[in-house]
Amino acid sequence: MSKRDETFDPLAEVERIRSRRAEARRKLYRKSRLDKYRAELVAMKQAGASCADLAEWLRVSHRCKVNRSSVDRYLKRLPELHGAQTVAVEQEPVVSEEDR
Repeated sequence: MSKRDETFDPLAEVERIRSRRAEARRKLYRKSRLDKYRAELVAMKQAGASCADLAEWLRVSHRCKVNRSSVDRYLKRLPELHGAQTVAVEQEPVVSEEDR
């Protein structure tokens, strides 16, 4: 069958083009150097460490030279830290007048 005998389907062509563009738009995930230390970084951040403290810890303890802003960007995209980033302080139980 020659090209002239084929019928042109505009809907199929549009769908084909859109799927190719969506695939090209897709972001590729690169593994971060900080992924190995994710649990420790999250725990220390929740304990009150600053990003500069974490960058220093990585440099001294693990010989991983990372800028403070890179640590900050890494932590901002983690779902573990999307809630409250401060340490929850236990409050003393409230004793009512009747219980005393």
